[in-house]
Order: sequence, then structure tokens, then C-alpha cells
Amino acid sequence: MDMRVEQVLEIYHERIGVEDSKLRQAVASGIHNDDLDKFLLPVGPDTGRLINILVKSLKSPKILEIGTSYGYSTIWLGEAAKATGGHVTTLELQDYKSAYARDMAEQADLAKYIDFKVGDALNLIRNIESNYDFVLLDLWKDLYVPCLKLFFPKLNDGAILVADNMIFPPNTEVKEYASLIRGMPGVSSVLLPVGSGIEVSRINHQ
Repeated sequence: MDMRVEQVLEIYHERIGVEDSKLRQAVASGIHNDDLDKFLLPVGPDTGRLINILVKSLKSPKILEIGTSYGYSTIWLGEAAKATGGHVTTLELQDYKSAYARDMAEQADLAKYIDFKVGDALNLIRNIESNYDFVLLDLWKDLYVPCLKLFFPKLNDGAILVADNMIFPPNTEVKEYASLIRGMPGVSSVLLPVGSGIEVSRINHQ
């Protein structure tokens, strides 16, 4: 991995170390989403490495990230896109978070492999024309099911879908998502105890 990527990831990891205990306390106390938005809310190093490996199993993949946040997972996806001749489209509601993520991608020399889009995720997905080979779903959990219904028809055969926070923090929305994705025709799906828990699904339209 390029030294510039490693240096940027280290910046994120230092912030994760500072925020981790505070974040867990905040989640346990029922913090409001507006306040929770101030935290990094990353997928974490293990999930980051795994999505990087999964993307690298694909050839020239079109990658969709729903929920840029401050761009930690975007770096892992961008590095994999660079290695495979792929490209990332990442969606974020907050412009200041997308700007931070873009700056970090530039520091890692990955910005040219990433298209940063700002706006409501559902509206952005509706207007996406390209089909995708890999999707990372990691935004507010009440949007998992609505997002899935919109982007599922836009997935290529053999596409891989990863949904984060399927174990922690526990909530009913992720259970609804898991039930829906596992019931879709041609989908193989498994819950992995990696990071905060990820549902990894593979799409077979044939």
C-alpha cells in the first residue's frame, strides 16, 4: 500500500482511538443523530481491510458508497479502486463531511478515483445511471431498506453488497434490512462478526 495512503489511514486511526470510548458512551445514552454526526463513525480497521480485499477480487469495479461520513471507508475503497482500475462514487448528506473526505483523499493521492456527491441519499440514488459491482451501505439505519429498494435494480450480476452496523448498535431497522436482503431472489447473504457486524451479500441475477 502506498505510503501516502498509510499516512492518511494513520490520521484516521488516531482519531478513532480518541473518539472510541466517547462514541460508545454516547450511543448507550441515546444521543441524538445531530450530535452523533460530529463523531467519525468509521467502519473500523478490520471492516476497512475486508472491503478493500473484496473490491480487489473484482475487475474494474464500479463502486458505490452510501454514507461517506468523514471518508475513512472511502480511502479503503479508493485504494482498491486504484489497484483494480475501478472507480468510487460516494454519497454524503453533509457538505462539510464530504469536503473533509475529499481533502483526505487528495492527501492519499486517491481523489481522481473517487466521485464525491453531496445531497439526500435517496434522491442521489434515483439519479444514478451506472450499474454497480460493489456497494457499501453505511448511513442512518432507517434508510437501509429504502436505499436497498432503489439501488438493487442498479446492481450488476455478481455484485457484492456490504451493510455495516448489523450488530452494534442494535436496532430494528437493520433486522428489517437483513430479512429483506436475504429474501430477495438470487441473493446469497451472511452476517459476519467483523467490526460492528457486516452483512455481506452477493447478487446473482441469472
